[in-house]
Amino acid sequence: MQSFDAIVIGAGHNGLACAALLGARGKRVLLLEAAEMIGGGARTVEFAPGFRVSEIAHILGQLHPDLVSMLKLERHGLALAAQAIPTTALSPDGAHLTFEGAFGERLSGAVSDEDRQGWARLRTRLLAFAGVLRPLLREQPPRLRNGGVADMLTLGKLALAVRRLGQAEMREFLRMALMNIADVLDEEIESDLLKGAVAFDAVLGTHLGPRSPNSLMTLYYRLTGQSGGSQAAIALPKGGMGGVIDALASAARAARVEIRTSAAVGRLRVEQGAVTGVVLWDGEEIRSPCVVSSCDPKATILKLAGARHFDTGFVRRVNNIRQRGNVARLHLALESLPDFAGLPREFLAGRLLIAPSVMAIEKGFDAAKYGGAAGEPALEIVLPSLSDPTLAPPGKHVASISAIYAASDFEHKAPAARESFLKAILAVLERHAPGIGALVSTANLLTPGDIERGTGMPGGHWHHGELAIGQMLMLRPVPEAARYATPLHGLYLCGAGSHPGGGVMGAAALNAAKVILSGKQQHA
Repeated sequence: MQSFDAIVIGAGHNGLACAALLGARGKRVLLLEAAEMIGGGARTVEFAPGFRVSEIAHILGQLHPDLVSMLKLERHGLALAAQAIPTTALSPDGAHLTFEGAFGERLSGAVSDEDRQGWARLRTRLLAFAGVLRPLLREQPPRLRNGGVADMLTLGKLALAVRRLGQAEMREFLRMALMNIADVLDEEIESDLLKGAVAFDAVLGTHLGPRSPNSLMTLYYRLTGQSGGSQAAIALPKGGMGGVIDALASAARAARVEIRTSAAVGRLRVEQGAVTGVVLWDGEEIRSPCVVSSCDPKATILKLAGARHFDTGFVRRVNNIRQRGNVARLHLALESLPDFAGLPREFLAGRLLIAPSVMAIEKGFDAAKYGGAAGEPALEIVLPSLSDPTLAPPGKHVASISAIYAASDFEHKAPAARESFLKAILAVLERHAPGIGALVSTANLLTPGDIERGTGMPGGHWHHGELAIGQMLMLRPVPEAARYATPLHGLYLCGAGSHPGGGVMGAAALNAAKVILSGKQQHA
């Protein structure tokens, strides 16, 4: 029977990062991936002959700079095809609105002087408030019960950061904390197009609408990220998101991590209340006193470990983790470049949004709440082949689209639901880019159910669990496992379901590796 210092389950970006960090500190590490291909939700795939696309995550804006530095990812091939890309909110009549620079540092297009001023005030405030929360991403969540000096210091630093905002802004920070993004936008802005674009960023990847409580907090989460040293800037990696995975895998191998694919874990080995290794589905047993899972917490604890190893209260709370994804992904192989009326080519290479208003987004969420799909889905569109021609044959292009909303099991509600949703997406595209339908040679739709089946993301949820106030910080995924160690000795979590959450960030992996290397398995 083979033996390792640590076994990491799941070779998505968090699993790769955690394994590489442990290996770099001299640990003998085995990384196990159930699929034939590493990468999880951040892989690049060929969906039609010659056409490649970032399968699920397709924009880079949160990869933690500490991770890039510690693993020397640029030496391992990490490169950007385009940096600080603009975001354009599309209008069918060509009266578009473009956010240039990081999170709309400059606005161009259809916006009034009053809204420019209101946006400048609001943008400054949102970035400052997100900046207050950003240091928490690199820390273990503080314990509110039985905490020590380190926990008090973390809370003290947060309190000091809030105080440094000044009396007026500190009051605003506290007033806005649990507001919804729609109400926040209504206080400063009149433009439906501007409000729709910002609201889209707040709810993408969550089971929330713009008027849902907590939707401002999810926007803060997105704004804590950075690219190229600029807060809230977004970029496209060379080679798609698979380029990030390749760099992480190279760093892991350089740290002598053994990576095995097509190696599904059936269960954990547990003896006398402690993890002693894993058993693969084919029956192979591998020993280790430390098992780290980047899979979702519910599957890790209830399926791999087994509920019998935990107390009933803990199991009940894990069972109640909310994991309802509602983002579909559509990949289009295009015979030529589409034309969005009135949009300059330099903006076509950026990010495009079709989110006409807060009301339009909220209406789509209403459909998903009751198990359906939006009749007029809001869309995030990227044409990555404009920045990275290797993703498509010469003269041809790829469109990568995230569409909201579609309930995680909506296609099971009616036989034609899947085809109807695809037609709805294409109809929205056609209104904004007349003739695009005739350019499509292949359309590859991934529903939330497809995403779950292909990657293991529960309900197709990017974050492995809702980013709601009851499932964030020291409550993520549940209080007893919020510090990466679980109540089962030797079992740790390092995936998107842990603090701070999903997105191609790697902060959960950084924090988990730090806990494991400290040798102190502390939970709340």
